[in-house]
Amino acid sequence: MRIRRALLSVSDKRGLVELARTLADLGVEILSTGGTAAALEAAGVTVVQVSTHTGAPEILDGRVKTLHPRIHGGLLGRPTPAHEAEMATHQIAPIDLVVVNLYPFEATIAKADTTLAHAIENIDIGGPSMLRSAAKNHERVTVVVEPDDYGEIIAALKADGGVPPRRRLALAQKAFAHTAAYDAAIAAYLSALPEGAADAPEAVPARRPLPDTLTVQWQRRYDLRYGENPHQEAAFYADARSPLGNERGARPTIAGAEVLGGKQLSYNNLLDLDAALGLVLEFGGPAAVIVKHNNPCGVAAGDDLATAYARARAADPTSAFGGIVAVNREVDLALAQLLAETFLECVIAPGYSEAARAALAGKKNLRLCAAGGDWAPRAGQKSWSIRTITGGALVQTVDTGLVAATDARIVTKRAPTAEELAELDFAWRVAKHVKSNAIVFTRDRATVGIGAGQMSRVDSVKIAERKAQSPVKGCAVASDAFFPFRDGVDVLAEAGATAVIQPGGSVRDEEVIAAADEHGLAMVFTGMRHFRH
Repeated sequence: MRIRRALLSVSDKRGLVELARTLADLGVEILSTGGTAAALEAAGVTVVQVSTHTGAPEILDGRVKTLHPRIHGGLLGRPTPAHEAEMATHQIAPIDLVVVNLYPFEATIAKADTTLAHAIENIDIGGPSMLRSAAKNHERVTVVVEPDDYGEIIAALKADGGVPPRRRLALAQKAFAHTAAYDAAIAAYLSALPEGAADAPEAVPARRPLPDTLTVQWQRRYDLRYGENPHQEAAFYADARSPLGNERGARPTIAGAEVLGGKQLSYNNLLDLDAALGLVLEFGGPAAVIVKHNNPCGVAAGDDLATAYARARAADPTSAFGGIVAVNREVDLALAQLLAETFLECVIAPGYSEAARAALAGKKNLRLCAAGGDWAPRAGQKSWSIRTITGGALVQTVDTGLVAATDARIVTKRAPTAEELAELDFAWRVAKHVKSNAIVFTRDRATVGIGAGQMSRVDSVKIAERKAQSPVKGCAVASDAFFPFRDGVDVLAEAGATAVIQPGGSVRDEEVIAAADEHGLAMVFTGMRHFRH
Protein backbone atom coordinates (compact mmCIF):
# COMPACT_ATOMS: atom_id res chain seq x y z
CA MET A 1 0.00 0.00 0.00
CA ARG A 2 2.16 2.80 -1.26
CA ILE A 3 1.33 6.20 0.21
CA ARG A 4 0.50 8.71 -2.52
CA ARG A 5 -1.63 11.24 -0.67
CA ALA A 6 -1.59 12.34 2.99
CA LEU A 7 -3.81 14.59 5.10
CA LEU A 8 -2.08 16.43 7.96
CA SER A 9 -4.08 18.41 10.54
CA VAL A 10 -2.60 18.64 14.03
CA SER A 11 -2.77 20.72 17.20
CA ASP A 12 0.50 19.30 18.54
CA LYS A 13 3.05 20.31 15.90
CA ARG A 14 6.06 18.46 17.32
CA GLY A 15 7.94 16.76 14.47
CA LEU A 16 5.39 17.94 11.89
CA VAL A 17 7.79 19.70 9.52
CA GLU A 18 10.26 16.80 9.42
CA LEU A 19 7.46 14.36 8.61
CA ALA A 20 6.00 16.63 5.93
CA ARG A 21 9.38 17.19 4.29
CA THR A 22 9.93 13.44 4.11
CA LEU A 23 6.52 13.02 2.48
CA ALA A 24 7.23 15.80 0.00
CA ASP A 25 10.64 14.35 -0.87
CA LEU A 26 8.95 11.02 -1.64
CA GLY A 27 6.45 12.69 -3.96
CA VAL A 28 3.47 12.39 -1.62
CA GLU A 29 0.76 15.01 -2.11
CA ILE A 30 -0.01 16.76 1.18
CA LEU A 31 -3.49 18.00 2.09
CA SER A 32 -3.85 20.27 5.09
CA THR A 33 -5.99 22.83 6.88
CA GLY A 34 -5.71 26.04 8.87
CA GLY A 35 -2.78 26.42 11.23
CA THR A 36 -1.14 23.19 10.09
CA ALA A 37 -1.10 24.34 6.47
CA ALA A 38 0.28 27.72 7.51
CA ALA A 39 3.07 26.10 9.54
CA LEU A 40 4.06 23.85 6.64
CA GLU A 41 3.98 26.63 4.07
CA ALA A 42 6.14 28.77 6.35
CA ALA A 43 8.64 25.89 6.41
CA GLY A 44 8.69 25.75 2.60
CA VAL A 45 6.55 22.61 2.25
CA THR A 46 4.00 22.65 -0.58
CA VAL A 47 0.49 21.79 0.59
CA VAL A 48 -2.96 21.63 -0.95
CA GLN A 49 -5.67 23.26 1.14
CA VAL A 50 -8.52 20.86 1.96
CA SER A 51 -10.97 23.43 0.61
CA THR A 52 -9.17 23.30 -2.76
CA HIS A 53 -9.20 19.50 -2.73
CA THR A 54 -12.91 19.28 -1.94
CA GLY A 55 -14.02 22.31 -3.94
CA ALA A 56 -15.98 23.42 -0.88
CA PRO A 57 -14.97 26.33 1.39
CA GLU A 58 -14.59 26.14 5.14
CA ILE A 59 -17.90 27.31 6.61
CA LEU A 60 -19.57 28.08 9.93
CA ASP A 61 -16.45 29.58 11.54
CA GLY A 62 -14.41 26.52 10.57
CA ARG A 63 -16.83 24.04 12.14
CA VAL A 64 -17.17 22.38 8.73
CA LYS A 65 -14.06 21.89 6.62
CA THR A 66 -13.15 18.19 6.43
CA LEU A 67 -16.71 16.81 6.63
CA HIS A 68 -16.95 16.15 2.91
CA PRO A 69 -17.36 13.05 0.67
CA ARG A 70 -14.02 13.75 -1.03
CA ILE A 71 -12.34 13.46 2.36
CA HIS A 72 -14.26 10.57 3.89
CA GLY A 73 -14.73 8.79 0.59
CA GLY A 74 -10.98 9.10 0.11
CA LEU A 75 -10.47 7.54 3.53
CA LEU A 76 -13.15 4.84 3.52
CA GLY A 77 -12.79 3.55 -0.03
CA ARG A 78 -11.45 0.00 -0.03
CA PRO A 79 -8.90 -1.30 -2.59
CA THR A 80 -11.53 -3.27 -4.50
CA PRO A 81 -12.55 -2.83 -8.16
CA ALA A 82 -16.09 -1.81 -7.16
CA HIS A 83 -14.95 0.86 -4.69
CA GLU A 84 -12.24 2.16 -7.00
CA ALA A 85 -14.73 2.49 -9.86
CA GLU A 86 -17.25 4.31 -7.69
CA MET A 87 -14.57 6.67 -6.36
CA ALA A 88 -13.51 7.45 -9.93
CA THR A 89 -17.11 8.18 -10.92
CA HIS A 90 -17.41 10.73 -8.11
CA GLN A 91 -13.89 12.11 -8.63
CA ILE A 92 -12.76 10.97 -5.17
CA ALA A 93 -9.00 10.54 -4.83
CA PRO A 94 -7.77 8.03 -2.23
CA ILE A 95 -6.07 9.37 0.90
CA ASP A 96 -3.51 6.87 2.18
CA LEU A 97 -2.14 8.57 5.32
CA VAL A 98 -3.93 10.61 7.99
CA VAL A 99 -1.96 12.44 10.66
CA VAL A 100 -4.34 14.07 13.10
CA ASN A 101 -4.33 14.99 16.77
CA LEU A 102 -7.27 16.73 18.31
CA TYR A 103 -8.11 20.12 19.75
CA PRO A 104 -6.66 20.14 23.27
CA PHE A 105 -10.01 19.84 25.04
CA GLU A 106 -8.67 18.69 28.41
CA ALA A 107 -6.00 21.40 28.46
CA THR A 108 -8.72 23.93 27.67
CA ILE A 109 -11.08 22.91 30.47
CA ALA A 110 -8.17 22.72 32.92
CA LYS A 111 -7.82 26.51 32.72
CA ALA A 112 -9.60 28.33 35.51
CA ASP A 113 -11.16 30.93 33.21
CA THR A 114 -12.66 28.56 30.61
CA THR A 115 -16.31 29.34 29.92
CA LEU A 116 -18.82 26.76 28.77
CA ALA A 117 -18.98 28.40 25.35
CA HIS A 118 -15.20 28.27 24.94
CA ALA A 119 -15.12 24.63 26.03
CA ILE A 120 -17.79 23.72 23.48
CA GLU A 121 -15.86 25.42 20.66
CA ASN A 122 -12.85 23.27 21.57
CA ILE A 123 -14.74 20.04 20.93
CA ASP A 124 -13.17 18.64 17.77
CA ILE A 125 -15.64 17.11 15.31
CA GLY A 126 -13.75 16.79 12.03
CA GLY A 127 -10.63 15.34 13.65
CA PRO A 128 -12.29 12.36 15.39
CA SER A 129 -14.37 11.72 12.27
CA MET A 130 -11.26 11.47 10.10
CA LEU A 131 -9.47 9.31 12.64
CA ARG A 132 -12.39 6.89 12.84
CA SER A 133 -12.75 6.68 9.05
CA ALA A 134 -9.03 6.11 8.57
CA ALA A 135 -8.79 3.59 11.41
CA LYS A 136 -11.78 1.63 10.13
CA ASN A 137 -10.10 1.36 6.74
CA HIS A 138 -6.64 0.43 8.07
CA GLU A 139 -6.68 -2.26 5.35
CA ARG A 140 -5.46 0.58 3.12
CA VAL A 141 -5.01 3.72 5.23
CA THR A 142 -2.31 4.51 7.78
CA VAL A 143 -3.56 6.64 10.69
CA VAL A 144 -1.24 8.42 13.14
CA VAL A 145 -2.30 10.26 16.31
CA GLU A 146 0.97 10.63 18.23
CA PRO A 147 4.08 12.59 17.18
CA ASP A 148 6.18 9.91 18.89
CA ASP A 149 5.21 7.55 16.04
CA TYR A 150 6.50 9.84 13.27
CA GLY A 151 10.02 8.39 13.35
CA GLU A 152 8.79 4.89 12.66
CA ILE A 153 6.53 6.13 9.86
CA ILE A 154 9.39 8.05 8.25
CA ALA A 155 11.64 4.98 8.38
CA ALA A 156 8.95 2.76 6.83
CA LEU A 157 8.26 5.25 4.04
CA LYS A 158 11.94 5.58 3.18
CA ALA A 159 12.36 1.81 3.14
CA ASP A 160 9.21 0.65 1.34
CA GLY A 161 7.05 3.68 0.49
CA GLY A 162 4.31 2.43 2.81
CA VAL A 163 3.51 0.96 6.23
CA PRO A 164 3.15 -2.82 6.80
CA PRO A 165 -0.37 -4.22 7.53
CA ARG A 166 0.38 -5.24 11.12
CA ARG A 167 1.62 -1.78 11.94
CA ARG A 168 -1.41 -0.19 10.28
CA LEU A 169 -3.66 -2.27 12.53
CA ALA A 170 -1.68 -1.30 15.64
CA LEU A 171 -1.94 2.38 14.69
CA ALA A 172 -5.69 1.97 14.10
CA GLN A 173 -6.09 0.46 17.56
CA LYS A 174 -4.27 3.44 19.00
CA ALA A 175 -6.49 5.85 17.04
CA PHE A 176 -9.73 4.31 18.31
CA ALA A 177 -8.40 4.38 21.88
CA HIS A 178 -7.46 8.03 21.36
CA THR A 179 -10.93 9.05 20.17
CA ALA A 180 -12.61 6.99 22.90
CA ALA A 181 -10.60 8.76 25.59
CA TYR A 182 -11.34 12.12 23.96
CA ASP A 183 -15.08 11.46 23.94
CA ALA A 184 -14.90 10.24 27.55
CA ALA A 185 -13.28 13.52 28.63
CA ILE A 186 -16.04 15.52 26.93
CA ALA A 187 -18.78 13.37 28.48
CA ALA A 188 -17.23 13.71 31.93
CA TYR A 189 -16.99 17.49 31.58
CA LEU A 190 -20.55 17.97 30.35
CA SER A 191 -22.05 15.61 32.94
CA ALA A 192 -20.26 17.48 35.75
CA LEU A 193 -21.90 20.80 34.88
CA PRO A 194 -24.44 22.19 37.35
CA GLU A 195 -28.09 22.56 36.49
CA GLY A 196 -28.58 25.85 34.70
CA ALA A 197 -25.09 25.99 33.14
CA ALA A 198 -26.64 26.29 29.68
CA ASP A 199 -28.38 29.48 30.77
CA ALA A 200 -25.02 31.26 31.10
CA PRO A 201 -22.67 29.88 28.42
CA GLU A 202 -20.29 32.85 28.76
CA ALA A 203 -19.77 32.11 32.45
CA VAL A 204 -17.20 29.77 33.98
CA PRO A 205 -19.25 26.84 35.34
CA ALA A 206 -18.58 25.38 38.78
CA ARG A 207 -18.19 21.69 37.98
CA ARG A 208 -19.02 18.85 40.36
CA PRO A 209 -15.92 16.81 41.29
CA LEU A 210 -17.72 13.55 40.47
CA PRO A 211 -19.53 13.59 37.09
CA ASP A 212 -22.66 11.63 36.21
CA THR A 213 -20.76 9.80 33.47
CA LEU A 214 -17.36 8.38 34.34
CA THR A 215 -15.49 6.59 31.57
CA VAL A 216 -11.87 6.01 32.44
CA GLN A 217 -9.44 4.58 29.92
CA TRP A 218 -6.28 2.77 30.85
CA GLN A 219 -3.63 1.53 28.42
CA ARG A 220 -1.69 -1.63 29.10
CA ARG A 221 1.94 -0.85 29.85
CA TYR A 222 3.05 -4.45 30.25
CA ASP A 223 1.94 -7.89 31.40
CA LEU A 224 2.90 -9.03 34.88
CA ARG A 225 4.18 -12.47 35.70
CA TYR A 226 1.13 -12.94 37.93
CA GLY A 227 -1.19 -11.01 40.25
CA GLU A 228 -1.26 -11.01 44.03
CA ASN A 229 -0.81 -14.78 43.85
CA PRO A 230 0.84 -17.00 41.21
CA HIS A 231 -2.46 -18.46 39.96
CA GLN A 232 -3.84 -14.99 39.05
CA GLU A 233 -3.20 -13.33 35.68
CA ALA A 234 -2.35 -9.62 35.77
CA ALA A 235 -1.17 -6.63 33.75
CA PHE A 236 -0.21 -3.04 34.56
CA TYR A 237 -2.31 -0.30 32.96
CA ALA A 238 -1.66 3.45 32.98
CA ASP A 239 -4.28 6.18 32.80
CA ALA A 240 -4.41 7.10 29.12
CA ARG A 241 -5.23 10.76 29.68
CA SER A 242 -3.27 11.65 32.81
CA PRO A 243 0.34 12.88 33.06
CA LEU A 244 2.78 10.08 33.81
CA GLY A 245 4.92 12.31 36.00
CA ASN A 246 7.60 13.03 33.41
CA GLU A 247 5.97 16.25 32.23
CA ARG A 248 7.33 19.46 33.68
CA GLY A 249 5.59 20.31 36.94
CA ALA A 250 3.69 17.00 37.09
CA ARG A 251 3.70 14.92 40.25
CA PRO A 252 5.88 11.77 40.05
CA THR A 253 3.99 8.55 39.39
CA ILE A 254 4.76 4.85 39.33
CA ALA A 255 3.25 4.68 35.83
CA GLY A 256 5.85 7.16 34.60
CA ALA A 257 8.83 5.69 36.45
CA GLU A 258 11.70 4.09 34.55
CA VAL A 259 12.99 0.74 35.81
CA LEU A 260 16.76 0.94 35.51
CA GLY A 261 17.63 -2.66 36.18
CA GLY A 262 16.64 -5.98 37.69
CA LYS A 263 13.71 -8.25 36.95
CA GLN A 264 10.25 -6.99 36.06
CA LEU A 265 8.14 -5.33 38.74
CA SER A 266 5.42 -7.54 40.21
CA TYR A 267 1.80 -6.74 41.05
CA ASN A 268 2.65 -6.41 44.75
CA ASN A 269 5.81 -4.39 43.99
CA LEU A 270 3.71 -1.82 42.14
CA LEU A 271 1.21 -1.51 44.98
CA ASP A 272 3.99 -1.04 47.53
CA LEU A 273 5.92 1.40 45.34
CA ASP A 274 2.81 3.54 45.00
CA ALA A 275 2.29 3.53 48.77
CA ALA A 276 5.94 4.42 49.43
CA LEU A 277 5.97 7.20 46.84
CA GLY A 278 2.76 8.73 48.19
CA LEU A 279 4.19 8.92 51.69
CA VAL A 280 7.66 10.25 50.86
CA LEU A 281 6.05 13.05 48.83
CA GLU A 282 4.64 14.44 52.10
CA PHE A 283 8.11 15.68 53.10
CA GLY A 284 10.17 18.60 51.84
CA GLY A 285 13.48 17.80 53.55
CA PRO A 286 15.50 14.61 52.98
CA ALA A 287 13.31 11.65 53.93
CA ALA A 288 13.21 7.88 53.53
CA VAL A 289 10.26 5.50 53.64
CA ILE A 290 10.31 1.71 53.86
CA VAL A 291 7.06 -0.09 52.97
CA LYS A 292 6.10 -3.73 53.47
CA HIS A 293 2.73 -5.14 52.40
CA ASN A 294 1.36 -1.66 51.63
CA ASN A 295 2.14 -0.26 55.09
CA PRO A 296 5.16 1.81 56.15
CA CYS A 297 7.39 -0.04 58.58
CA GLY A 298 9.96 2.74 58.89
CA VAL A 299 9.91 6.45 58.08
CA ALA A 300 12.50 9.07 58.99
CA ALA A 301 13.83 12.49 58.10
CA GLY A 302 17.47 13.49 58.28
CA ASP A 303 20.08 16.02 57.24
CA ASP A 304 20.88 13.71 54.31
CA LEU A 305 19.36 10.63 52.70
CA ALA A 306 21.83 8.16 54.19
CA THR A 307 20.99 9.35 57.70
CA ALA A 308 17.26 9.32 57.00
CA TYR A 309 17.37 5.79 55.57
CA ALA A 310 19.50 4.42 58.39
CA ARG A 311 17.01 5.78 60.94
CA ALA A 312 14.02 4.45 58.99
CA ARG A 313 15.58 0.98 58.77
CA ALA A 314 16.41 1.00 62.47
CA ALA A 315 12.74 1.56 63.30
CA ASP A 316 11.89 -2.01 62.22
CA PRO A 317 14.88 -3.81 60.69
CA THR A 318 13.08 -7.16 60.60
CA SER A 319 10.22 -5.83 58.47
CA ALA A 320 12.62 -3.82 56.31
CA PHE A 321 14.02 -7.09 54.92
CA GLY A 322 12.47 -7.54 51.47
CA GLY A 323 10.85 -4.12 51.63
CA ILE A 324 10.32 -1.24 49.23
CA VAL A 325 12.28 2.00 49.74
CA ALA A 326 11.34 5.50 48.60
CA VAL A 327 13.55 8.58 48.99
CA ASN A 328 12.91 12.13 47.81
CA ARG A 329 16.41 13.04 46.63
CA GLU A 330 18.86 11.53 44.14
CA VAL A 331 20.45 8.38 45.56
CA ASP A 332 24.12 9.05 46.25
CA LEU A 333 26.99 6.67 47.03
CA ALA A 334 26.55 6.90 50.82
CA LEU A 335 22.92 5.82 50.61
CA ALA A 336 23.64 3.17 47.98
CA GLN A 337 26.17 1.51 50.27
CA LEU A 338 23.54 1.31 53.03
CA LEU A 339 20.89 0.00 50.65
CA ALA A 340 23.25 -2.77 49.57
CA GLU A 341 23.48 -4.08 53.14
CA THR A 342 19.88 -5.38 53.21
CA PHE A 343 17.83 -7.47 50.81
CA LEU A 344 15.34 -5.07 49.24
CA GLU A 345 12.82 -5.52 46.44
CA CYS A 346 12.77 -2.02 44.94
CA VAL A 347 13.94 1.54 45.40
CA ILE A 348 12.20 4.58 43.93
CA ALA A 349 13.85 8.00 43.78
CA PRO A 350 14.15 11.01 41.48
CA GLY A 351 17.41 9.56 40.16
CA TYR A 352 20.71 7.85 40.95
CA SER A 353 24.29 9.07 40.74
CA GLU A 354 26.70 7.04 38.60
CA ALA A 355 28.57 6.02 41.75
CA ALA A 356 25.31 4.82 43.33
CA ARG A 357 24.43 2.80 40.23
CA ALA A 358 27.84 1.18 40.28
CA ALA A 359 27.57 0.35 43.99
CA LEU A 360 24.20 -1.33 43.48
CA ALA A 361 25.10 -3.11 40.24
CA GLY A 362 25.82 -6.34 42.09
CA LYS A 363 22.28 -6.51 43.55
CA LYS A 364 20.83 -8.40 40.59
CA ASN A 365 17.29 -8.69 41.96
CA LEU A 366 17.02 -5.09 43.18
CA ARG A 367 14.79 -2.96 40.95
CA LEU A 368 15.88 0.69 40.75
CA CYS A 369 13.05 3.00 39.70
CA ALA A 370 13.60 6.63 38.69
CA ALA A 371 10.50 8.83 38.62
CA GLY A 372 10.60 12.20 36.91
CA GLY A 373 8.45 15.16 37.82
CA ASP A 374 8.15 17.66 40.65
CA TRP A 375 8.92 15.98 43.99
CA ALA A 376 8.07 19.02 46.12
CA PRO A 377 5.29 18.37 48.69
CA ARG A 378 2.00 19.92 47.64
CA ALA A 379 -1.72 19.29 47.57
CA GLY A 380 -1.42 17.42 44.28
CA GLN A 381 -3.45 17.39 41.09
CA LYS A 382 -7.19 16.80 41.29
CA SER A 383 -7.82 13.20 40.39
CA TRP A 384 -10.03 10.26 41.21
CA SER A 385 -9.38 7.17 43.25
CA ILE A 386 -11.29 4.22 41.80
CA ARG A 387 -11.73 0.83 43.43
CA THR A 388 -13.85 -1.89 41.93
CA ILE A 389 -16.31 -4.00 43.87
CA THR A 390 -18.57 -6.76 42.59
CA GLY A 391 -20.85 -5.17 40.03
CA GLY A 392 -19.58 -1.62 40.35
CA ALA A 393 -16.94 0.82 41.48
CA LEU A 394 -16.32 3.22 44.35
CA VAL A 395 -15.04 6.58 43.17
CA GLN A 396 -13.69 9.39 45.32
CA THR A 397 -11.33 12.30 45.01
CA VAL A 398 -7.78 11.47 46.04
CA ASP A 399 -6.94 12.35 49.64
CA THR A 400 -4.65 15.32 49.09
CA GLY A 401 -5.79 17.15 52.22
CA LEU A 402 -3.63 17.59 55.29
CA VAL A 403 -4.06 19.90 58.29
CA ALA A 404 -0.65 20.82 59.69
CA ALA A 405 -0.17 20.36 63.43
CA THR A 406 0.45 24.09 63.80
CA ASP A 407 -3.08 24.68 62.46
CA ALA A 408 -4.71 22.07 64.69
CA ARG A 409 -6.90 22.98 67.68
CA ILE A 410 -5.40 22.53 71.13
CA VAL A 411 -8.00 20.78 73.29
CA THR A 412 -6.11 19.91 76.49
CA LYS A 413 -5.05 22.03 79.44
CA ARG A 414 -1.42 21.53 78.48
CA ALA A 415 -0.46 22.93 75.10
CA PRO A 416 2.20 21.09 73.10
CA THR A 417 5.63 22.66 72.97
CA ALA A 418 7.03 23.89 69.66
CA GLU A 419 9.15 20.74 69.48
CA GLU A 420 6.13 18.53 70.19
CA LEU A 421 4.13 20.30 67.49
CA ALA A 422 6.86 19.62 64.93
CA GLU A 423 6.95 15.98 66.01
CA LEU A 424 3.17 15.69 65.87
CA ASP A 425 3.21 17.08 62.33
CA PHE A 426 5.69 14.41 61.25
CA ALA A 427 3.67 11.63 62.93
CA TRP A 428 0.45 12.92 61.37
CA ARG A 429 1.89 12.81 57.85
CA VAL A 430 2.96 9.20 58.38
CA ALA A 431 -0.37 8.13 59.93
CA LYS A 432 -2.20 9.40 56.84
CA HIS A 433 -0.54 6.59 54.85
CA VAL A 434 -1.00 3.72 57.34
CA LYS A 435 -3.92 1.31 57.01
CA SER A 436 -6.69 1.94 59.54
CA ASN A 437 -6.88 1.69 62.44
CA ALA A 438 -3.52 3.47 62.51
CA ILE A 439 -1.33 4.50 65.43
CA VAL A 440 2.14 5.96 64.90
CA PHE A 441 4.76 6.67 67.59
CA THR A 442 7.61 8.97 66.54
CA ARG A 443 10.66 10.60 68.06
CA ASP A 444 13.12 13.06 66.46
CA ARG A 445 11.32 12.80 63.06
CA ALA A 446 11.56 9.04 62.87
CA THR A 447 8.98 6.35 63.47
CA VAL A 448 9.47 4.31 66.64
CA GLY A 449 6.44 2.04 66.42
CA ILE A 450 3.57 1.63 63.93
CA GLY A 451 0.30 -0.20 64.56
CA ALA A 452 -1.70 -0.78 61.39
CA GLY A 453 -4.88 -2.38 60.09
CA GLN A 454 -6.41 -3.49 63.38
CA MET A 455 -10.10 -3.78 64.21
CA SER A 456 -9.44 -2.15 67.60
CA ARG A 457 -7.54 1.12 68.00
CA VAL A 458 -6.32 -0.09 71.41
CA ASP A 459 -4.79 -3.12 69.69
CA SER A 460 -3.06 -0.80 67.22
CA VAL A 461 -1.53 1.08 70.17
CA LYS A 462 -0.32 -2.14 71.76
CA ILE A 463 1.13 -3.46 68.48
CA ALA A 464 2.95 -0.17 67.85
CA GLU A 465 4.44 -0.31 71.34
CA ARG A 466 5.39 -3.98 70.99
CA LYS A 467 7.09 -3.47 67.63
CA ALA A 468 9.11 -0.48 68.84
CA GLN A 469 12.87 -1.03 68.74
CA SER A 470 13.44 1.59 71.43
CA PRO A 471 11.42 2.82 74.42
CA VAL A 472 8.31 4.76 73.41
CA LYS A 473 8.46 6.95 76.48
CA GLY A 474 8.54 10.61 75.41
CA CYS A 475 7.13 9.90 71.93
CA ALA A 476 4.54 11.87 70.02
CA VAL A 477 1.60 9.84 68.71
CA ALA A 478 -0.72 10.22 65.73
CA SER A 479 -4.06 8.47 65.32
CA ASP A 480 -5.66 8.52 61.87
CA ALA A 481 -9.18 8.75 63.32
CA PHE A 482 -10.74 9.68 66.65
CA PHE A 483 -10.51 7.63 69.83
CA PRO A 484 -14.01 6.21 70.44
CA PHE A 485 -13.25 5.66 74.13
CA ARG A 486 -10.74 6.87 76.67
CA ASP A 487 -9.06 3.44 76.86
CA GLY A 488 -6.89 4.23 73.86
CA VAL A 489 -5.55 7.36 75.55
CA ASP A 490 -5.00 5.47 78.79
CA VAL A 491 -2.85 2.91 76.97
CA LEU A 492 -0.87 5.69 75.24
CA ALA A 493 -0.19 7.42 78.55
CA GLU A 494 0.84 4.14 80.16
CA ALA A 495 3.31 3.61 77.30
CA GLY A 496 4.86 7.04 78.02
CA ALA A 497 3.54 9.22 75.17
CA THR A 498 3.60 12.96 75.84
CA ALA A 499 1.58 14.45 72.94
CA VAL A 500 -1.19 13.20 70.67
CA ILE A 501 -2.63 14.38 67.34
CA GLN A 502 -5.99 13.08 66.15
CA PRO A 503 -8.99 14.31 64.12
CA GLY A 504 -11.48 14.47 66.97
CA GLY A 505 -15.19 14.08 66.28
CA SER A 506 -16.17 11.29 68.66
CA VAL A 507 -19.33 11.60 70.76
CA ARG A 508 -16.98 10.91 73.68
CA ASP A 509 -14.42 13.60 72.82
CA GLU A 510 -14.92 15.26 76.21
CA GLU A 511 -14.21 11.97 77.96
CA VAL A 512 -11.10 11.45 75.83
CA ILE A 513 -9.85 14.99 76.49
CA ALA A 514 -10.44 14.56 80.22
CA ALA A 515 -8.34 11.37 80.13
CA ALA A 516 -5.53 13.24 78.37
CA ASP A 517 -5.68 15.98 81.02
CA GLU A 518 -5.53 13.39 83.79
CA HIS A 519 -2.32 12.01 82.30
CA GLY A 520 -0.80 15.41 81.53
CA LEU A 521 -0.83 14.77 77.78
CA ALA A 522 -0.97 17.54 75.20
CA MET A 523 -3.59 16.80 72.55
CA VAL A 524 -4.61 18.57 69.34
CA PHE A 525 -7.54 18.00 66.98
CA THR A 526 -7.08 18.46 63.23
CA GLY A 527 -10.73 18.06 62.27
CA MET A 528 -9.69 15.90 59.29
CA ARG A 529 -9.74 12.09 59.28
CA HIS A 530 -7.46 9.93 57.08
CA PHE A 531 -8.91 6.43 56.93
CA ARG A 532 -7.19 4.01 54.53
CA HIS A 533 -9.18 0.83 53.96
